[in-house]
Amino acid sequence: MKLNIANPAKGTQKKIDIDDENRLHLFYDRRLAEEVDGDALGDEFKGYVFKITGGNDKDGFPMRQGVLLNKRVKLLLRRGMPCYKAKRKGDRKRKAVRGCIVGPDIVALSLTIVKRGEQELPGLTDTQVPRRLGPKRVGKIVKMFNLKKEDDVRNYVVRRKVKTKNGNRVTKKPKIQRLITPLVLHRRKQLKKKVVKRKKASAEKRKAYFDRLTNKSNEIKDVKKAAENAVKKDSKKTQQKKKSAKKQKK
Repeated sequence: MKLNIANPAKGTQKKIDIDDENRLHLFYDRRLAEEVDGDALGDEFKGYVFKITGGNDKDGFPMRQGVLLNKRVKLLLRRGMPCYKAKRKGDRKRKAVRGCIVGPDIVALSLTIVKRGEQELPGLTDTQVPRRLGPKRVGKIVKMFNLKKEDDVRNYVVRRKVKTKNGNRVTKKPKIQRLITPLVLHRRKQLKKKVVKRKKASAEKRKAYFDRLTNKSNEIKDVKKAAENAVKKDSKKTQQKKKSAKKQKK
């Protein structure tokens, strides 16, 4: 089994091949995101604690969190789910994924160091790899440099010098994400105004519609009343005619 061990604190990564099944038994029947003591791997890993972050079986199918099995299953996946990249909106596909429980069919296992042990691991804990790129998001830049409200975030972006194909030296910097500028505030105000206008217009339309309904119902009631009154008048006239005809006969 190949173990891809990463050390986020130092930014380093190393691949280790282990063929001895007895040393790998500590990973069997363990789930993703579970922490494992590395004492059984060897004396150099004594005191280390590893976290299982992923893995692949012999055919390259990735382990998926939430599938509580130690074998491969077929799932109907949609957009936004892990182990599937949708090509268009609403696309779904039944794909084979490996369960999240480690077994002997796993060929590659990804681990991260949670706790350091007694000895240094060459290539993992004894070297420091500098970060090539700095943070882009406003909140992360503020957190990194411990900035206040008065400070301008644009002055604290991590810049780096790059040599172009022509041999010129150019400084590059990332575009700051979620930066609140006067333009953004103006756009938000306009959107709020639009929403208020729409609500007002819809309320007026609703009121006008119900007014029309009430007027129509009142008109229908008036017509009905007029018809009823006309029928009553006609019935009274017919009754009077009948009475007068009876009197004449007498």
